[in-house]
Amino acid sequence: MHAKLLLVFADDRFFWSHRLALARAALLGGYEVVVATGVYRYAREIEDLGFRLIPLKLHRGTGSPLSEWAAVRQLKRIYSRERPDLIHQVAIKAVLFGSIAAFGGARIPIIDELTGLGYLAASSSLKAALIRSAVWRALRFFFRRPQRMILVENSQDKELLVNKLTLPERKVMITRGSGVDLDVFQLAPELPTVPIVLLASRMLWIKGVQEFVGAAQMLKKKGVLARFVLAGDSDSNNPSCVPRAQLVKWQASGAVEWWGHQQDTPRLFREASLVCLPSHGGEGVPKVLMEAAASGRAIVTTAVPGCRDIVRDGINGLLVQPKDPTALAQAIETLLNDASLRSEMGKRGRDIAVREYSQEAAVRETLDLYDRLLRSRLNDAA
Repeated sequence: MHAKLLLVFADDRFFWSHRLALARAALLGGYEVVVATGVYRYAREIEDLGFRLIPLKLHRGTGSPLSEWAAVRQLKRIYSRERPDLIHQVAIKAVLFGSIAAFGGARIPIIDELTGLGYLAASSSLKAALIRSAVWRALRFFFRRPQRMILVENSQDKELLVNKLTLPERKVMITRGSGVDLDVFQLAPELPTVPIVLLASRMLWIKGVQEFVGAAQMLKKKGVLARFVLAGDSDSNNPSCVPRAQLVKWQASGAVEWWGHQQDTPRLFREASLVCLPSHGGEGVPKVLMEAAASGRAIVTTAVPGCRDIVRDGINGLLVQPKDPTALAQAIETLLNDASLRSEMGKRGRDIAVREYSQEAAVRETLDLYDRLLRSRLNDAA
């Protein structure tokens, strides 16, 4: 099917890590693929793969009202000029700004993908509460428009949208998100070294970084032999950012090692004995947990939507309540003390990843949705 697909992202790094496989499959399937994104790192690579790149002034953080309105106006010009057959807007800011830009224009099928509600859902700050109220009102208005399909990654997010925004259930579809490349992330035995407990994520308070450090401090005080590693960069565009100075201070204390951003994530999981994500919530289905499961690593995470979708308590990992470093430390210690249990949980996690979260299946179901929406548009025009 020859049609123009416009993919919209606030950040080319997210496109590259989470939706590149989808874009390549669409290109191979005959779509003309245009990627409109904020450009941080991958401009040349995106163009070298045959995509047409449109740099956006749409940044992930909160800018001035003037710059934010300029981003909406730029998107409006792009939508008008490109006249795509299908628009796929990914993550909350692209969804919100793209929806404003598309309003009043040509009736084009639009897919709005919420990869998790993030800071809006997990933060308890007054600022987040005020933003959350305004965003919910805007989403209720836009999502009720015709020719819209909303994608979420877990059943709790679907239930929230259907009930809070009073949407028909048929308009909200649960997907596997990005899925995981099962050829890249493979089952591997633990290395015979001092165990590494790994938290691989952006360094955000809502990812439970502080609780992880607290758990590490407790376990080191007890004499537990393990290395506790933070792998990921501080994200100054996110209001939940853990400052670099704090990460450096924690490392200097000896409680944790901060490795910063790591390109070779399969190697990270091969080196780890145990993977941890003490998220406060607001997740879709975390990609890092899908990758950890596919790599055969037991997982300790929190019993919040998204995390508990990929990790089943006592099966391929352990679930604890969010914001509880003591419970987190106890779960980590339980698994550190039982190598055979870690191994068995890792094998079960690999089975779950293969059965439910393969990248191939995730891409196929999204391409099928594209085709259905385009056929429906053609039928409506006939």
